[in-house]
This record gives sequence, C-alpha cells and structure tokens, in this order.
Amino acid sequence: MTTSAPDPDRTRVIGEVFEAAFGDLMAAEAGAFRRKFRKMAASPFAFYRGSAALFYADVHALDDPFLDERTSRVWIHGDLHAENFGTYMSSNGVLVFNVNDFDEAYVGPFTWDLRRLVASLALLGRAKALSDAVITDLVESCVGAYQEKIRDLAEGGSSADLLTRTSTSGVVHAFLQQARRATRVGLLDELTVVEDYDRRFTRGGGASAVDDETRGKVLAAFDRYLATVPPGRRTRPVSLTVKDVVLRRGVGIGSAGLPSYSLLVEGQTEALDNDVVLYMKQGQVPAVSRFVADERIAGYFRHQGHRTALSQRALQADSDTWLGYTEIDGVGQLVAEVSPYAQDLDWSEVNERDQMLELVADLGRSTARMHAVADDESEHDLVSFSTEAAIHEAISADPKGFTAALVEFAHRYGAQVHHDHALFVDMFRNGQIIDVD
Repeated sequence: MTTSAPDPDRTRVIGEVFEAAFGDLMAAEAGAFRRKFRKMAASPFAFYRGSAALFYADVHALDDPFLDERTSRVWIHGDLHAENFGTYMSSNGVLVFNVNDFDEAYVGPFTWDLRRLVASLALLGRAKALSDAVITDLVESCVGAYQEKIRDLAEGGSSADLLTRTSTSGVVHAFLQQARRATRVGLLDELTVVEDYDRRFTRGGGASAVDDETRGKVLAAFDRYLATVPPGRRTRPVSLTVKDVVLRRGVGIGSAGLPSYSLLVEGQTEALDNDVVLYMKQGQVPAVSRFVADERIAGYFRHQGHRTALSQRALQADSDTWLGYTEIDGVGQLVAEVSPYAQDLDWSEVNERDQMLELVADLGRSTARMHAVADDESEHDLVSFSTEAAIHEAISADPKGFTAALVEFAHRYGAQVHHDHALFVDMFRNGQIIDVD
C-alpha cells in the first residue's frame, strides 16, 4: 500500500536520476545511503536538499529567455537553497554573512541558482504554513533585492561590500552577533583533549583512529596541499606540524559515505589555545555538471577537490585562509578550516512575515554579490567577462517578467517537490531505490 497517488512515469524518472547520481556510491556505501535517504524522507525540504540531481534533470531543458552565451556560463553555487547561507570569518578578519557550502559549485546558467533558491523559499513557506500570497511576497523580495544589487554592481558598486555586523540589521545582524561569541578554544575543547601537555582529537562521536599507512598518506597529501594555498593568504605558524589525524564519514546529507579526515595543526604559537583544525574530504561530482555539456569546463579541473576550491575562491569574497586542495591515491580532496565562526542560518525562530521579508532580501543581495565576485577573484580564462554586467543586461530588458517567471517557478516546483517527496518515501521504504535492510 502506498501513501501517494500512483505516478509510474515520475517514479521511473526519480529512480533513473538517483541511479545515475548515486548508483556507484550506493553500491559501495549502502549503509551510509540508507541513513542519507532516511534523513531525506523526513520532510520535503530535506528531500529537496538531497536531490539536486533531480532538480537539474528537471530544469536543464526549460526554455529560459534570460540565458545567453554569457549568462549560461558563469560561476554558480550549484545547491543554492535557503539553508545554505551562514557566517564565516573572512581572510581579513571580518565576520561575514554570505552563501556557504560550495561542494556543488560549477560553471553554468545563473538562473539555475535563483530557481533553486526561490523553490526552497516556497518549500520553507509551506513548512511554516504560510499562504501562497506570503510565499509570493518572499520570492519577490528576494528576487527584487537580487536585481537591485546586480544593477548596483554593474554600475560600479563594489562586490566587496559584504553583509557584516556594521552593515546589517534584523535577523542577519543578530545572527552575526551570535556567531561572534564563538571561540577557537571552545571548538578545540569540543573536538580535542589535552594529554601529556599537548592536544589530540577525542575518539568516538564519529571520529575514529587511522592506521599508520593511512596517516602517512594523509600527511603526504597535506604537504602537497600547502603549495595550493595562495602565498598572500598563507599564515606563518611556528611550525606546520600535524599533531593528530582522525577519520570521519558521512557528514551531512550530501556527503553520504565519503571519507573525511580531520587534522589538528600547530597554530601561530606553541600555546595550546590557537591550534587549527582542518578537514580534508573527498570531492564529489557536482550534480549540475551532468547537465552542462561543455568539455572546456569539465576539462579545466584537475579533480573534484581542485574544482571545489577554485569555485569557492571564485564565489566567496575573502574566503578561508586555509582553503586548498590535494590528492590521496589519485582522488581529489578539498582542504579547509573547521572554523568556530562558520555557522549555518537557522530558520526555526524566523516566523514573522516582516522578519522573513528582510531576511530573504539579504539572501538575494548575497547571491548577487556571489555572482559578481566571480569575475574579481576567479580563473579569468574560464569565466573571462564581467558577470554582473552580463546578468544585468539579460534581466534589465524585462525585470518584471524575470520576477514573475521566478515566482511562478517557485510555486510550481515547490508543489512538485511535495509530490516527489511522497513518491520517494514510498520508493525507499519498499526497496525500489536501495535495499532497506
């Protein structure tokens, strides 16, 4: 017995997309994917977060009048939804609210980022029992702020004008103030213990010891990684000694089964309160790349760790000082800091209409800055034009039509995700995607 109306065609599409996106990994890490899929089964939004491949299978063939040769080839986030925003400490020491989590970033159509974002707002609105009219207001506020900021940037405004404690109000300002209270010592105390006058990682809670062979591979990969950190961003610690290494697996809905190593590195001094925690995790094939048929782009990246690091540098102003990449056994790895100041936006207490309207406008402005930063710090031989100028030119001919198209898509695709979620739950629990035992 199923809980959703029969829809064999859509069930087939979901099954085919999931097999193409996850088939090899499901075969290798069935347990991790059962856990991933149970998380996705919890709600339509959770399903949406874990099914970017299905989203791109749906949107890649849409007729889109706002895409041309340039606007279909800009740096994009690839998984831009309402929960992929948060705080980080910039390389120049300023606490910033911006887009985060660049694992799915790639080069493609700018509207795909916006479509994914506004559909997530519709899902969020439905989860909070907001009316269709209020959801429309949220989408219009977000898209309007995006257009306004893109116009400002195209006319000479600075993409470095970021959302910080001195330039924000409302939810974002409060969130930045809260993030500021975090400390490096607090993070170290959470993840490590002090024994014999030095720190090491606590075992358990998802962290496990590595054998000598694996540790040797990780340390060799760390040495290779150091050369990928831009010279202007390198810190100068007393020593770059790696004190400890542990293995973690399956962090987050999108990283099921993928290995990730935590490295404890000596800090700026020998004091125990400034040690640095890094992660080294296997890069994954971004969902969007399967729907961007461009060998020039696909061939540009050495591996998925290289792609992720370059994409984050292209899309995030003043990104993590420690951001870089390396390889283990020929497999690309991303390296970055585990920062106490990197905190994800929490929507649980954001329920009032005016609060939400102000917040989604900030999301729209952050997205515009992200798209514009790409021609400031990116690899210019891959995206060699002013992205904000190209985007502004594409949407300024019909700004009302641009907003209306995204409002319509948000409602329509939000409803589609609810339907797909019900189908997915039935497919999963009946063993049509992966063995449930």
